[in-house]
Amino acid sequence: MASKVTSKGQVTVPKAIREKLGIWPQTEIEFEIVGNQVIMRKVQGRDKRGKALIGKMRGRGTVTMSTDEIMRMTRGKRE
Repeated sequence: MASKVTSKGQVTVPKAIREKLGIWPQTEIEFEIVGNQVIMRKVQGRDKRGKALIGKMRGRGTVTMSTDEIMRMTRGKRE
């Protein structure tokens, strides 16, 4: 797969590659020059903070309302 570099130095990473590597908006990537090649890789370990926060919060909810009840409450009455 080939991509062209824009005048701003940007390159589009093909969708199949982004999906395979789990590269989503705001994902950090790093570049390394090896000989005459550029290696691009996803920065590892950056997404652990979010997973840790979710892990700490899991099971702490004390509300006995259903999801539908919460959605109705947050959206207000609709007529």
